[in-house]
Amino acid sequence: MFEHFDINNFVIGKQSGVAQGIGVLDSLDAIREDVARRFAQSAHDRRSAFHTPVVATADADARVMVLRSFDEANWTMRFHTDARAPKVYTIARDSRVGVTVYDREANLQVRARGIGRVVLNGLLVDAAWESSTRFARRCYLGAGPGELADSPTSGLPPQFEGAEPGYDELAPARENFAVLLVEISEFDWFSLAQTGHRRAVIARESARWITP
Repeated sequence: MFEHFDINNFVIGKQSGVAQGIGVLDSLDAIREDVARRFAQSAHDRRSAFHTPVVATADADARVMVLRSFDEANWTMRFHTDARAPKVYTIARDSRVGVTVYDREANLQVRARGIGRVVLNGLLVDAAWESSTRFARRCYLGAGPGELADSPTSGLPPQFEGAEPGYDELAPARENFAVLLVEISEFDWFSLAQTGHRRAVIARESARWITP
């Protein structure tokens, strides 16, 4: 399912233009292009609502994650995660994943449904790790997500609180770093407007209008 991916799309993403306000989209093809463009562009734009979607796993647990890239050709999103996180085990048991974005400025909600896979090793993960800053890598040095603590804590080793570790010090963190790929099967597009809402379901090979 994932073997045909171009690693370049996952390292830096593909920027195919800047998504503007939703305007009037009355073509299913135009909606397909607009949604793909918004996800692809958001990987490079921290101000975009699409940059930090809510990602839900099959156990109904949901969390905000940073979208690192979107491969438009293969409809695949890339996220980074701790290999010890509970969602890794959830996805191993049931790979269904939902991704939701609400863009307040565009009055637009997009819900994506797809299949997730966590990748622990290989060129893709190595490239993602190398492209991460040292502060980003530091997150994977401490205790695993969800571990019990006696007091409020970052989970980081004390020497790295508020400090940027050196590359040698970060080496042990690599085994805790993983990539989450979500191959999207369909987008549920919902545009809100005073003149009347519009909704469409956009799949890889088909699309249809539905009532809001």
